Amino acid sequence: GSRHRQTVHPREQNPRTQPRRSPTPHSGTPSGGPGVPGSFTFRPNTADIDGTGHTDVTAYEWKLLSTPAKAVKGSNEVTVGNVTPPLSGTQVLSVRAKDVYDRWGTPQEVTFKVAPAAGAVGSWHLNDGAPGSGVMAAKDTAAEGTRHDATLVGEAGTGWSTRARRGDADYSLRLNDNTSKPEQQVGYAATGAPPINTRDSFTVSAWVQLSDASANRTVLSAPGGNGSAFTLYYSSAYRKWVFNRTDRDQTGPVYIRSLANQENPPLNVWTHLVGVFKTEGADNLPDTDPSNDTIQLFVNGQPQGEPVVLSKTAATYTPWTASGGLQFGRARVGGQFGEYYFGLLDEIEAWQRPLSTEEVVEEAALHQEGVPANELVGEWDATSAKGGEIAENTAYPLPSMKLSAAGATLNEDDNALVLDGKTGYATATGPVVDETGSFTVSASVRLDSEGLEAQPIGYRAQVVAQRMGGDSSWSLWVTKPADGTYQWQFARTALGPDGKLAQSAQVLAADVAETDTWVQITGVFDAQESWQWVNPSDTSQIETRYGKLHLYVGEYDQWSDDTSGFSAAQQGSGELSLGRGTTNGTTGNYLHGGLQDVRIWTGAMTADQVRSQVMGTPDNL
Repeated sequence: GSRHRQTVHPREQNPRTQPRRSPTPHSGTPSGGPGVPGSFTFRPNTADIDGTGHTDVTAYEWKLLSTPAKAVKGSNEVTVGNVTPPLSGTQVLSVRAKDVYDRWGTPQEVTFKVAPAAGAVGSWHLNDGAPGSGVMAAKDTAAEGTRHDATLVGEAGTGWSTRARRGDADYSLRLNDNTSKPEQQVGYAATGAPPINTRDSFTVSAWVQLSDASANRTVLSAPGGNGSAFTLYYSSAYRKWVFNRTDRDQTGPVYIRSLANQENPPLNVWTHLVGVFKTEGADNLPDTDPSNDTIQLFVNGQPQGEPVVLSKTAATYTPWTASGGLQFGRARVGGQFGEYYFGLLDEIEAWQRPLSTEEVVEEAALHQEGVPANELVGEWDATSAKGGEIAENTAYPLPSMKLSAAGATLNEDDNALVLDGKTGYATATGPVVDETGSFTVSASVRLDSEGLEAQPIGYRAQVVAQRMGGDSSWSLWVTKPADGTYQWQFARTALGPDGKLAQSAQVLAADVAETDTWVQITGVFDAQESWQWVNPSDTSQIETRYGKLHLYVGEYDQWSDDTSGFSAAQQGSGELSLGRGTTNGTTGNYLHGGLQDVRIWTGAMTADQVRSQVMGTPDNL
């Protein structure tokens, strides 16, 4: 935060006063840092102070752009010392005053600069070797502190994979997926010394792709003599991702857990996990009081439940320092190592401080060179079709698309799947991505004008969709809102515990959809993009939420409104379909037209990435 005291003069909304100039934005030297509180002093505008020095201001309300508003009583001068910016760089504080008639004035804003936070003390990109290279070390590329390279251990199923979170030319760490030698599945990697002190605040993160959920699977841990100070792992008992701490280093410790909200996370998909241990007190400053220590798990940038107060779960809790190196893919339990990971690990990082929620959101976006990284994880191209199947072309373990017995044919002239709009479709078993995180889906589609003309107004057909119970968790649509008029749509749906619609979001194309020609349709769900949610029953309550949809027709981003915000943690499973889908418990919505290819990426593409990666348009054109 800014350690400078700053004064803001909000003008009272009083009909007897005249508008006054807003305060000049503060543009001094950056100070403090994310999570470091600063102080501001609020005073009324001089127009609201009478000749005796009195004012009718009774309270102030202030907020940062990404935080809820807070109110404080006071008149002539009020100082607040708990203004805690979540991010570095230029921040904006908004404040307004209330008078004796309970009228709120016009908000005034002031900018201030926050110094960059301390960087990661450990960063392992895990791109050190190609498959079969024999490289058995993972470099620590962080800039803070001492470097701690990790050594790979284990011959069977331990090495490198081309399936990696940053896309082409990247690699990831592959652990224990050699099914021909199950008795040797004890591969892991470890640093020679601890990169973090687990007694003080810290954060650890990793991109994971779990391939086996039959037992506990450790992503990261910090061992002591008997157990692990922390473990970030999948629990087969809870069927959830977990971040835990133990009360003490002993053979029978008390486990204190921060659990994921959702059970049964999908396998073989990329998921971002973060564990935060925080020793700070109420003022966000470090202290030595263990009674307020907390842990919290984040999945794809979203906090899972509330922070868990360790001492409330275990009265015996004492923060302790792990003596062993950071373990990638195993944990020490009862004096023995076990709970080995099965699958891929990538982009592991560690900080000797607690990241704020906003910083975790930024980490989950995985920016490189200023844009989000993405990885092609599913591709079905009609040019590779044989018989009644369209093969999947990536290195990921995904099935072929199987064509329906009727209504679906392969046109060799167009290298396309042709669907009759009545019974034709193709399906495979999904999901392909973790839908609580960012993803991109694109399809090359040609609408059949003759078939669509025969359909009634209100007709809707799904181009590609992921099933979720009796609905679709996400889908690309074409609709017929009027005679001779067709419109593209990208939609997401969330169901409640009762199976009924709980939340939905959509983006509609601005222009009429063309028929009888090939069109590239791309849907993007950006789980880290923020938007302002206003409580419909109390419009003064405004929250920052994350998750937004985009629709591209060709290379053009379609305009979206408030209906494109989607904050639910929803995951589809089962049928991934081309040319049909399920809505309100009914499977249908058949497509009249053709499909050449469908591609799915982990990560939210920008407009430039859609242009270059989806459309194949060179950047210099």
